[in-house]
Amino acid sequence: MAHAAAYVPIALGFLVLIICLICHSSPVQIDRAEVEERGLRLLRSWLSPKQAQQWDALNEFEVVGSHTGTRYRIRRGKTMNVHELDRAGNIVAHWCFAPQGDLPMGDVLLGQKIALETMERDALKKARRNHLHVANA
Repeated sequence: MAHAAAYVPIALGFLVLIICLICHSSPVQIDRAEVEERGLRLLRSWLSPKQAQQWDALNEFEVVGSHTGTRYRIRRGKTMNVHELDRAGNIVAHWCFAPQGDLPMGDVLLGQKIALETMERDALKKARRNHLHVANA
């Protein structure tokens, strides 16, 4: 299994290449709404049944970090949309990281999902974390 993990960066590279080719292969201008819809369909195809259920109900889904086992909630959006959760499901921090470029939202969410589930430490090294401050009661 550890041997397979070595191929994750290569697989991610191919995914980005395929997305770029799909989005930029035609000289004809593609409708942005159509591109966004394709991105959301691609995201949906990569979600587990539980994640798909969460997405359909709330436009968000949870993932488990590959190295720490930390739970994250990825919400619809492109910035500050990754929330770190504590054991009780409370948000303890917001993370900001995304693939480079003007990608459709579904592609950004899929990139965040794959990064956290396969190379959490590397993804978070490049991310910006905003801690939540809880007022004393």
